[in-house]
Amino acid sequence: MAQNLAATARTGRDNQRYGAQGERLVAGVVPLSNDKTKVLLIQSTRRGGWVLPKGGWETDEGTAQEAACREAWEEAGIVCTVSKDLGTIPEMRPPGELTPKAPKAAYQFYEVRVDREAPEWPEKDKRGRQWMSYQQAKQALAARPELLEALNRSSVTK
Repeated sequence: MAQNLAATARTGRDNQRYGAQGERLVAGVVPLSNDKTKVLLIQSTRRGGWVLPKGGWETDEGTAQEAACREAWEEAGIVCTVSKDLGTIPEMRPPGELTPKAPKAAYQFYEVRVDREAPEWPEKDKRGRQWMSYQQAKQALAARPELLEALNRSSVTK
């Protein structure tokens, strides 16, 4: 699937899709190295630490896969190809961690092959990116059980 590589990232939630229970529909990727020994994580802008590229599936995007690849470009500066559907992961955060800026969500993740890492990308000034081993990524994602579940569903070498 050809990706639209916009120079700027989308912002706001005016075009956000929501599920039947009012949950925000989020699409994300688990970017793996070609030999599947490393996963690419990005810095979180809200919480600090490291996360997987993900974001809202918007109403003008036909599929969650399209949204996931857009988020991978905006947040991590990667052009990618989906290699595996990792399924939907329900919200796992305790109710006390849910806020208006971080509401209940349902996560649709895809394992992707990284075709290209661009030197410039829309959120470069807000986020770093780093390749990590499974063990490093597992530790970095320990506070985010939904992201750790996506990592564990992937075919990264464990």
